[in-house]
Amino acid sequence: MQPKFVEVDRETLYLLPPSVQDWFPAGHLARFVVEIVEQLDLCSLKASYAGRGSQPYNPEMLVALLFYGYATGVFSSRKLERSTHDSVAFRYIAANSHPDHDTIATFRRRFLPQLNELFAQILLIAHQLDVLKLGSVSLDGSKIKANASKHKALSYDHACKLEAQIKAEVAELLKKAEAADRADIPDGMNIPEELERREKRLSAIAAAKVEIERRAAERHAREQANYEKKLAERTKKEQATGKKARGKQPTPPKSGPTTKDQVNLTDEESRIMPTSSGGFEQTYNAQAGVDTASKLIVSAHVTQHPNDKQELEPTLENLTALPKELGKATELIADSGYFSETNVTASEGKGITPYIAIDHQQHNQPLWERFREPPPLTDDADSVTRMKHRLQTQDGKKVYAQRKVTSEPVFGIIKAVMGFRSFLLRGFEAVKGEWNLVCMAYNIKKLHVLTR
Repeated sequence: MQPKFVEVDRETLYLLPPSVQDWFPAGHLARFVVEIVEQLDLCSLKASYAGRGSQPYNPEMLVALLFYGYATGVFSSRKLERSTHDSVAFRYIAANSHPDHDTIATFRRRFLPQLNELFAQILLIAHQLDVLKLGSVSLDGSKIKANASKHKALSYDHACKLEAQIKAEVAELLKKAEAADRADIPDGMNIPEELERREKRLSAIAAAKVEIERRAAERHAREQANYEKKLAERTKKEQATGKKARGKQPTPPKSGPTTKDQVNLTDEESRIMPTSSGGFEQTYNAQAGVDTASKLIVSAHVTQHPNDKQELEPTLENLTALPKELGKATELIADSGYFSETNVTASEGKGITPYIAIDHQQHNQPLWERFREPPPLTDDADSVTRMKHRLQTQDGKKVYAQRKVTSEPVFGIIKAVMGFRSFLLRGFEAVKGEWNLVCMAYNIKKLHVLTR
């Protein structure tokens, strides 16, 4: 018996229902993104249009397009344009229009500062939906590749050698250009073109050297201030005790760039940093503070520092700047990479109880060790001692244990599910805006799951 198949008919008038509202089931992420964007205040974006020339696309549609794209792993403007033709979800969001990639890229680049303002608005929507109420926040960071190769990094030593080599080549080319006899010029060599190429390279090398020297001057200023502080503390201690302080005398820092100081020629504001997988990459350090109850990102920023120690205070500032309606962060959980006495004191100064690991936590601790309570605190215990005691209590261990199920999975979702492993934009300011865009897309995606 001949089996019956579903008929393949490509000649019907409509391949899809005539209304875009009929293309999706209720509760689809594309519908949810549109509903969220409709609740956002986009007046600052709309007011930027002069109203002259051709009719522009509605910012609501372009914002929804970016949010849905970043939430589903479609980041580049060319892929977003192509998706408005190929994907039913993107067709729905774009309402059957097809903004070209230049329009999408220009909109994203132009309005990144205004898009950052939407971060708190999305959190307020989550609060209105009874999903978010600030309490415990877990902080973590992850290195995300810059839109630049580490092989395009130029060290100061190599820049100086390359500069001398190119200058010598330019001098020789000029001699050949001035010489009457051009018989020894190789076939195919065009001296003006060769000179122009080398002048451009010299200009790029000079700019790279200036940037390296600027960074070296900033580093020297920081190290000099730290040196003078240590020296003052040592002198004060000697005066108080009447004895010479033990240990080595602080060494004054050396000024100027080292031979290994380098800058990337593609994105000079990115940095080579060690990664958790081993080795080094040209990256930025992306930070996220995550609410432990809802798993929503409530603080996001990007830094050029490979070390996380300096990133706790910017997170505290972000948390205190959030709308009052969201409540107040009461606890801050972070791993040992964030530990310093300054960070502990800063947390308590903001009225937030810190749970920052002082050292690396060993796995598989002995049974009785895990259930042992620490001895009582003394009355004169300082902030670090109080926090160390807090982390050794059973309640403190339960609070700190939330870290590995809060912030770490968020970065896993962003990298593995959403597919965001590398920034598309270049430059520190643009990268900060793009990271906020990624975090907002994650929050919308998470909010969709929590309210579904």
